Amino acid sequence: MKHGKKYNDGAKLIEAGKFYDVDEAVAVAVKTGTAKFDETVEVHVRLGVDSRHADQQVRGAVVLPNGTGKTVRTLVLAKDDKAEAAKAAGSDYVGAEELVAKIQNENWLDFDVVIATPDMMGLVGRLGKVLGPRGLMPTPKAGTVTPDVAKAVTEAKAGKIEYRLDKTNIIHCPIGKVSFGADKLKENLDTLMSAIVKAKPAATKGQYIKSCTVATTMGPGIKLNVAKFGA
Repeated sequence: MKHGKKYNDGAKLIEAGKFYDVDEAVAVAVKTGTAKFDETVEVHVRLGVDSRHADQQVRGAVVLPNGTGKTVRTLVLAKDDKAEAAKAAGSDYVGAEELVAKIQNENWLDFDVVIATPDMMGLVGRLGKVLGPRGLMPTPKAGTVTPDVAKAVTEAKAGKIEYRLDKTNIIHCPIGKVSFGADKLKENLDTLMSAIVKAKPAATKGQYIKSCTVATTMGPGIKLNVAKFGA
C-alpha cells in the first residue's frame, strides 16, 4: 500500500518494533499530525476477549477530562418536563414521535448522540435498523437511556465517549485533537484506558489488553507498552 509524503515523514519519527510508554507515544503522535486540518488522535485497543459471547462484551462510556475537540450534536427523545430539561441543558434536538418519524421517513441523521428516557424505549425500538448499524442506538450501559436527560446532554457535550468492541475484538476511540498537545491527550488516554481496564469481564482468560496503538487521522500507528496498564 502506497502512503503519502506526510505519512512517510511521520513514520520516520517512529522506531520500528518499539513499544512506547504513553507519554512518549502521545508526544510522537502530536509530531506526526502535520495535515492542514486539526487531526483527531485515536486509540485502537485489541482485547483478549471473544465478543461473540455475551459474558465477554466490553462496552461503556467515559467522560474525557479534556473533551474530544468535537462539537457534539445531541438528540433527546423525551416528553413533558424531561423534554424541557433537555432543552434547558442545551440539546440540539428534542422531541418524541415526530423526530422518530423524521428519522424513519427522511433518513434524517444530523446528530451524533441519541439520548432517551426509559419510557420512550418502545418508540426508540422502531429505529433499531437505522441507528443500530451506526452505533447511535441509546443504551443504559452508555448512559444514554436515563431519566436524567439533562445530565446526559451535559456529559455528551463535555466529551463523553462510548467504547465498545467491534467484531474483531478491537475498541476504536478518539481521545482528542493534535492541537490539544501531549499533556491533555495523555490525560484523556489514561482516563479511557482506566475505564476499559475496569470493564474487564470476569469471564476473561489470559491477557486482557493484547495491544494498543495510538494514531492521528492521517498518520502511522504508534504501539504502546501495554504492561503499564496492568491487565
